[in-house]
Amino acid sequence: MKSLPLLLALVPTLAFSHPDHGTEPGKDHTHAVRTGNGAFTFETVPGWGALPDGKNIGPTHGGVVVDPKTGRVYVSTDSLLSVLVFEADGKYVGNIAPDCQGFHAMDIREEEGRAVLYGAQLNGYGNGLRKQAGLPATKPRICKIDTEGKLLLEIPNANTGEIQGGWGGLTGVTVAPDGSIFCSMGYGSQLIHRFDATGKHLKTFGGRGNGEKVLTNTSHGLKIDTRYGEPRLLICDRENRRLFHATLDGEWIGIYATNLRRPCSVSILGEHCAVAELEARVTVLDKNGTPVAFLGDNPDRKQWAAFPTPLDKIADGVFTAPHGLSFDPQGNLYVQDWNQSGRITKLARIQP
Repeated sequence: MKSLPLLLALVPTLAFSHPDHGTEPGKDHTHAVRTGNGAFTFETVPGWGALPDGKNIGPTHGGVVVDPKTGRVYVSTDSLLSVLVFEADGKYVGNIAPDCQGFHAMDIREEEGRAVLYGAQLNGYGNGLRKQAGLPATKPRICKIDTEGKLLLEIPNANTGEIQGGWGGLTGVTVAPDGSIFCSMGYGSQLIHRFDATGKHLKTFGGRGNGEKVLTNTSHGLKIDTRYGEPRLLICDRENRRLFHATLDGEWIGIYATNLRRPCSVSILGEHCAVAELEARVTVLDKNGTPVAFLGDNPDRKQWAAFPTPLDKIADGVFTAPHGLSFDPQGNLYVQDWNQSGRITKLARIQP
């Protein structure tokens, strides 16, 4: 665990967003803006992920995953477009899985030689849009889909059985190397559940608390962390502003990082971990949990975690409410802000 004084001591050495080519942030959306520090220096890719005819994505309150083989980027939304698919260069491929609208988080893995996506479907704003469109409401569930959007598995199912605390407030999902599926109930009971690959319930742990070991206050995102040998869970304890590790059986290992700005999700690349912080920043941590770069830090505190912020009021190279993110194998980073109109940013890594 790193202390707040150590974190503050590092801040002056880190580079924040600044304009390139003589532009001012937010004034010129056609030039790249640089952000980050050292080996984790990035440039924005202007116009990446634009939809045809200038349409908005629609509300983003979800996740981002990248297929490591094809480079395609999958972004979940609360809009009727559901899950958007882009090429690595930002070309819009299309949308998939309309009945999976409202994935609050996603994970991706290879199974039997193909990529499959897992999503934590949250009842929320998306159901209001479905009602307006005359569509049936979704229900909270874990979905496993292929890259064309075909539903391969849902939990709960006939194998699941009863789980403590019900399905309200589903926020996170991740899958272990052995096929075990984990989900978090961060907007509800704060419990974390483990299932086998068929959806049978195996274990429940955690609960509501203010940072006492595995007890959480908004157990938001989950990630399997294999950097230390035996796979373990990395858990975003959002309102306790920390990340901590637990075994796959739910036993406490220890705090990985603290003093964060409401961590929502993480992505791991090699020995490093990027954290989407709802209060307008992405932080890159090393294996020890020490911050090595801050990305897109927004100086306008009024925009921190501000869902209604108009897109034309957000400066390029800064964030308002990072919620989902993912590295690709080349180290580029895709970040989704929690935003009523929908915002995705590609940060292209500057290779040393």
